[in-house]
Amino acid sequence: MTLFGDPNLWLPATFAALMGLSILIYVVLDGFDLGVGLLSPLATEAERDRMIASIGPFWDANETWLVLAIGLLLVAFPTAHGLILSTLYLPVAVMLIGLILRGVAFEFRVKAPASQKRMWDHAFFGGSAMASLSQGYMLGSYVLGLGTGWGAIAFSLLTAVFLTVAYSFIGATWLIFKTEDILQKKAVKWAKGGIWGVLGGLGAVSIASPLASERIFEKWFAFPEIVLLAPMPIAFAALSMLLIMALRHLPTQNDNWAWFPFAATVALFVLAFVGLAYSFYPYVVPEQLTIYEAAAAPESLIIILFGALFVLPVIAGYTALSYIIFRGKATALRYD
Repeated sequence: MTLFGDPNLWLPATFAALMGLSILIYVVLDGFDLGVGLLSPLATEAERDRMIASIGPFWDANETWLVLAIGLLLVAFPTAHGLILSTLYLPVAVMLIGLILRGVAFEFRVKAPASQKRMWDHAFFGGSAMASLSQGYMLGSYVLGLGTGWGAIAFSLLTAVFLTVAYSFIGATWLIFKTEDILQKKAVKWAKGGIWGVLGGLGAVSIASPLASERIFEKWFAFPEIVLLAPMPIAFAALSMLLIMALRHLPTQNDNWAWFPFAATVALFVLAFVGLAYSFYPYVVPEQLTIYEAAAAPESLIIILFGALFVLPVIAGYTALSYIIFRGKATALRYD
């Protein structure tokens, strides 16, 4: 346990990194398939079938990363787990109901009688909206340190809307990548409208974070941090401009660069997440509990670490395998 130094320091940091990585992968992967569900009412019935076919092989595995992240929070930082989930009990319950409704609708919309298919399409959209809005609300509440005042509630509602727009945007970029013809053109149109909501939401969180915490303000704007962090907003701005320009020229005749909007959006999500992680470290509950205060005993963490180091490559491996096997454009939806 002393191989890497003091286990009271490196073990909590290791689990915080693993938990953060799991959350980031979940937001990217389940974000685009939630986004497809949010966009589904804008499509025709045949287009909805193709949209759902584009996420069919992936959506269930994508949610595994959420289970892993919450599991790591529970076993590695039990005090923080209790505080966060007790404060956010209602949005967590709404999210779980939404994910269940979405999963049921995904299967039943094809297997139910034709007269009931439209009802399950509405349920698929409703479940996607419930999950997206509740996750956005939890993000806003977390940014403000789990505050419960009217100002905190208003900001959480704002981030709920913005994260939902962000999910719909990454869903649109996924459809640009995975579909063709009329549906691809529609996805480009959806992405052109959604990008401004994404940039506005990320801007709102970026403004609120330093205003909510003097510590975060110092981490961002003190010298030399402000110079060392300058490449991040510059890279974010450059990627945003390239994304806007790419959407103006898509779709292309030979489908070149159809992958770029999705890849650029993933990069934007990663930059935003890294910025948040830097801002809140070493706190697992902003301004209340650090990862070192909330961590379980080192003897427990070292045992859990061996399990995590086994489980993580397995999940990453079958996730990567599914994307390799089902690469290329989405085909007709079939349930054999």
